[in-house]
Amino acid sequence: MTLIGLTGWGDHQDIHQAEINKRHKLEAYAAHFPVVELDSAFYSIIKKEQYEKWLDQTPSNFSFVVKAYQAFTGHDRKMYTRKEMKSLFNDYQANLEPLRDAGKLQCILFQFPPWFDLNSTHINRLKFIREHFKDYPIAIEFRNRTWYDKRIRKKTIDFLNENQWIHTICDEPQAGVGSIPTVLEVTNPQQALIRFHGRNVYGWNHNGQENWREVRFLYNYSIAELSEWVDRIHQLKQQVDQLSILFNNNSGGHAYQNAKTLQQMLNISYEELNPKQIDLFSDG
Repeated sequence: MTLIGLTGWGDHQDIHQAEINKRHKLEAYAAHFPVVELDSAFYSIIKKEQYEKWLDQTPSNFSFVVKAYQAFTGHDRKMYTRKEMKSLFNDYQANLEPLRDAGKLQCILFQFPPWFDLNSTHINRLKFIREHFKDYPIAIEFRNRTWYDKRIRKKTIDFLNENQWIHTICDEPQAGVGSIPTVLEVTNPQQALIRFHGRNVYGWNHNGQENWREVRFLYNYSIAELSEWVDRIHQLKQQVDQLSILFNNNSGGHAYQNAKTLQQMLNISYEELNPKQIDLFSDG
């Protein structure tokens, strides 16, 4: 099974401008795609009640890729004792129970920062996380090229395989050590994850600037660039039960159309989504 979706559901104008009667934005999104990346979970530990509301707005076969909280990946740059971190893990997992019980938790995505390079301390951190999320499907995305050095790459993939991490394959700018190459490797037979970040090298390296969010993922994939992925995706989906593809290039609103184009290229259609609203006064 191949699932195509977007990161977040609130900022996609091609979805929400077509709504006659404004619904919950997630409800509207789920009329177009069967999976979404829940980015807001990165910024805070979301309450159980909020997850329950989102469950009610989505069809039974809908699923969420939930971002790991920033303290887990080190993005917040704070120091925690093992006891403190275990407590955060427990809170996070307890609140996720509604998604998990409903069968709508696709995986938890641990996206590590650019300074999370290959060293023994970081390897031990990954082992610590895996130990405390042993009953969860967890995906990993590196943002540091040292993990994929030609001399190390096989060991990295073997390590992820042995510890049942879901490898995240990325299409992103090749912008130095703070970016990673496209590595077409599967490390978990149940799932694989592909994330499209665009290829805007200037925007990728614009971190820290006032408008970095506006330019970092500002990119519109061409037909030729998306076509590069058709054979790759066919090969990857033969290796896993489920392949999820997420477009994150929404700074300019391009993610929706890119995702729909790839869906057409792959000749994929989805059933049992939320019903779409039809504008009787529109031309299309």
